[in-house]
Amino acid sequence: MALPVLITPTYELEVPSTEEKIKYRPFLVKEEKILLIALESSNNTEIIQAIGQIVSECTFNKLDLGKMPMFDVEYMFLQIRAKSVGETSQLRLLCPDDKKSYADVEIDLNDIGVEVIEGHTNKIELTDEMGIIMQYPTIDSFAGTGITAISSDNMLDVISSCILQIYDKKGEEVHYAKDQTAKELIDFIEQLNTKQFREVQKFFDTMPKLQHEITIKNPETNVESKVMLNGLNDFFA
Repeated sequence: MALPVLITPTYELEVPSTEEKIKYRPFLVKEEKILLIALESSNNTEIIQAIGQIVSECTFNKLDLGKMPMFDVEYMFLQIRAKSVGETSQLRLLCPDDKKSYADVEIDLNDIGVEVIEGHTNKIELTDEMGIIMQYPTIDSFAGTGITAISSDNMLDVISSCILQIYDKKGEEVHYAKDQTAKELIDFIEQLNTKQFREVQKFFDTMPKLQHEITIKNPETNVESKVMLNGLNDFFA
């Protein structure tokens, strides 16, 4: 006699960037094992790949994650994790007032959302005649670096992967990034002056992200401080 088949519940969420409603399910033991193996390896590339695989399978392989902004993937994983393991996360955070004590806090994952800063735009005007149209980093943008945030180690690679097009008003020309090599795009970025490069950085600093502000109390000094959590890593630190 065949063993009974367990029915896995399904839920619905709204993709932050598109407001599309999709179905998802909790991850199963076989998928949790993939994540645990990746976490034990401490290899960031493997962790990113595991998160992508879990999100894909738990949304019934109906999404093209390679084309979705990373903040969408992080948000979906957060929702999947909440239904799979529990809707709270225990964190141990460094207290800002003395920078040596730690406070234990519990956060409700249902309170976490993707925050959008007013005035954010993907159009960057480098000069009166030339500018860049950007797209958000995807899970593929970080695949080679294993880092889910922009740092000095991966900055040029991530920025070049996020250029959608370079336009020239004077010549009425549009140069699509897909028609250029990675080296050509990096060479273009490296010729920007400091002010222009800061405008590019501003796009990443202000782009939508998982964000949540909490108040923690230093157990040693009793001082209360506000701490901003940003990105998936912060919610499971």
